[in-house]
Amino acid sequence: MRMKINYSFTRFHILTSSHWYMNQLDAAAEILKQGGLVAIPTETVYGLAANAFNEEAVLSIYKTKNRPHFNPLIIHSNSVERFAEWGIYLPELALKLASEFCPGPITFVVPSSKKIPDMVTAGHDSVAIRIPNHPLTLELLGMLDFPLAAPSANPSAFVSPTSAAHVKQQLGDKIKCILDGGECQVGIESTIVSFLENTPRILRYGGLAKEQIESTLGIIVNVPQVKGDISKFIAPGMMERHYAPNKNLIICDDMEKELLNHQGHSIGIISFSKKYGNIDLKKQFILSPLRNLDEAARHLFSALRSLNDLDVHIILAEKFPNEGLGIAINDRLKRASVQ
Repeated sequence: MRMKINYSFTRFHILTSSHWYMNQLDAAAEILKQGGLVAIPTETVYGLAANAFNEEAVLSIYKTKNRPHFNPLIIHSNSVERFAEWGIYLPELALKLASEFCPGPITFVVPSSKKIPDMVTAGHDSVAIRIPNHPLTLELLGMLDFPLAAPSANPSAFVSPTSAAHVKQQLGDKIKCILDGGECQVGIESTIVSFLENTPRILRYGGLAKEQIESTLGIIVNVPQVKGDISKFIAPGMMERHYAPNKNLIICDDMEKELLNHQGHSIGIISFSKKYGNIDLKKQFILSPLRNLDEAARHLFSALRSLNDLDVHIILAEKFPNEGLGIAINDRLKRASVQ
């Protein structure tokens, strides 16, 4: 049984068809073929998708998100073989990771193809590719003869959406339809790994833990520092400020001390597993009572979004264990805290 599709209109009309009603995925595919935008579910976050080969369609992604053009996009398809058809090839180490974790929350940065417009890659000679792990989107990708460029379906630099309702709240009627695939199971963006040099490098921490990558490859994977140098932004998620609510966010080594420092302010809290006595429980978001980092990652963006909508002036966030997906959680909090 296919999942529900949310339309911006009570009726949906495809200009090349005489029918008012169409099959859900057929309708989404037709929009994409005509250069339109569709919000798609993945295991990480919801994406704002367009035909990656259509420059006008890709430009509409940047316009809709108000995304800076130096920030490249990830392109999605349903298999390594499809990418090869378009002249995009994974080196041996990348294939080793793909065989273990794809479909899944990992993105590969590899040499680009002449088929990929510069607008997708922000003018770089490399491209970011991934195979998302969501049955609805995998089925849609199998219906298309082009890959989908798809950053997160939210205004640029704001909190990423993990449900169809989040997409509707943020983008409203700017897109024609939202494929509702339920809540995202990972909840933070994919881990991005570059294979442009002899040794792979992690460009963005995400839904696949660094330890899993290193265990599979049998090598240590480095993380480059490119702060402020947009010429080195060869993949998404490398900007200093990103994933941010509209409230001031402070990462706390000592939560009790910060609570004392901010007495008199309306405070919201993001914690791993602990409740804090003097703060309204409605303004406290415990990401995992059993201290499971995968569960915490899944709830992070929803907590940030909820606190952004509450009457709080400051968000205090605990620092998470610097291991597994805790590394990615700390990365998102750090970028969200930049003023």
